[in-house]
Amino acid sequence: MSLQTDVRERHLRMMAKTGAVLQNIVSNLEPGRATSLRDGPHGWNTVEILCHLRDFDTIFRERAALMLQQDSPALPAYDHEALVIERAYAKQNLHPVLAELVASRQKSQEFFEALTEAQWNRPGLHAERGPITLDDIVVQFGMHDLDHIEQITRILSQAA
Repeated sequence: MSLQTDVRERHLRMMAKTGAVLQNIVSNLEPGRATSLRDGPHGWNTVEILCHLRDFDTIFRERAALMLQQDSPALPAYDHEALVIERAYAKQNLHPVLAELVASRQKSQEFFEALTEAQWNRPGLHAERGPITLDDIVVQFGMHDLDHIEQITRILSQAA
């Protein structure tokens, strides 16, 4: 097994654990605290972070699918702050949002696990990051998850 394949498989395992980690973090969180505790005065609350993770799970998967369907497609950037307002993150509920994220992640997991070795190097052109491959997207999943898991745990630990 090549180093690249080993790293990829580790990232896929990390992707698979996100739902369980988040469930463990928020399992005893009261819904009111999930919306009232924020990452600073203008920061997101736990529900908004979970909505963001859910929506970007789909966005990452859609970008990856486009990269399989087209040669070096242009991949649009998204205004994550605008999505908070457009999709009314603040009005959504903790446990349904988490369930939607877990379901979306299962689809993403299945999508990436079905790729052939040759498909992993399919390129795309990200509007902000430049050239990327499907390998890069899998790494992005893990780093994006970890950034926001840290954010949630920081919010909750500061309120303890």
